[in-house]
Amino acid sequence: MGHIVKYLFDRIVAFLGLICFSPVFVVVAILIKKQMPGPVLFVQQRVGKNGKLFNCHKFRTMTINHGGSSISIAGENRITPLGAKLRQYKIDELPGLWDVFIGNMSFVGPRPDVPGYADCLKGNDRRILLLRPGITGPASLKYRDEEYLLAQQANPKEYNDTVIYPDKVRLNLYYLDHYSFWDDIHMIFATILGKHMSYAGEII
Repeated sequence: MGHIVKYLFDRIVAFLGLICFSPVFVVVAILIKKQMPGPVLFVQQRVGKNGKLFNCHKFRTMTINHGGSSISIAGENRITPLGAKLRQYKIDELPGLWDVFIGNMSFVGPRPDVPGYADCLKGNDRRILLLRPGITGPASLKYRDEEYLLAQQANPKEYNDTVIYPDKVRLNLYYLDHYSFWDDIHMIFATILGKHMSYAGEII
């Protein structure tokens, strides 16, 4: 029953969000076109439910043809000044409302990974692929400052692969096994308000 409620909630709220935020879409699109030559949207293939690839949409925050890593680090010169602001206030995620509306994503779930991460999960960890990727979720809340954390590491990719990503897997498996619609609502509000919450025996 809870998953049916989640499904309906995602589509109804995403539809309303697309309508309500349409003026913001227009303003941000104009700013990007004026300050960041190139496409307004960043479209990239991500791993979705059951390992199916889908196109994930965000407002573009980086220079084009940067050829950088799949992980982002705060202060990188490939992230433009406008892009940094969009990331800071999560405005770059707004086009994800479309991905939620058409059923490729959910408001709450694991972050959609690029091929090479989620699709390479082994054993019990592959159960995460039973979930639709989310705009926010327990791992997203715990690592909301991930870009700044990575910037402090001598080897950001190694730290991500050996510390952050395994911990995200653990949290997302807990979310799968202890799903609660009310936890979803709590996580959405914690994301919007920039607050912390108690989850899985820790503060995220």
